[in-house]
Amino acid sequence: MTPQQRAERSAAAMWADDHASKWAGMEITAVDEGTATLELTVVQHHCNGHGICHGGVTFMLADSAFAFACNSRNQSTVAQHNVISFTAPGRLGDRLIASAREVSLTGRSGIYDVTVTNQQGQKIAEFRGMSRAIKGQLFDE
Repeated sequence: MTPQQRAERSAAAMWADDHASKWAGMEITAVDEGTATLELTVVQHHCNGHGICHGGVTFMLADSAFAFACNSRNQSTVAQHNVISFTAPGRLGDRLIASAREVSLTGRSGIYDVTVTNQQGQKIAEFRGMSRAIKGQLFDE
């Protein structure tokens, strides 16, 4: 199995039970070893009292992209901790794109950066996630 095939099978296995990302309206648009891109269109129920995309929704999108990237090798992996910096608001109707990439993978610990942009390429947020591999796989190999 190629790394790309493993990443796609891992993503399919995770997506099957990822009710939260589906509920929020996310879509996986790309996945490969150590990378993933998820997208979300901001609709009314994603907006806060300021009329902009709730920061928790932006964080959730980035966190989901992080999850698919760090699980792309078919090794069950969870977040140790994450941090996000918001650089611009997402707005109603925006298509938010979260692109995750692996920065480091040493033993059971990984570091991933996720950039969230809108459909015009404007940076909305920068997210850094630290992962930890745990027992188990997403599918039998």
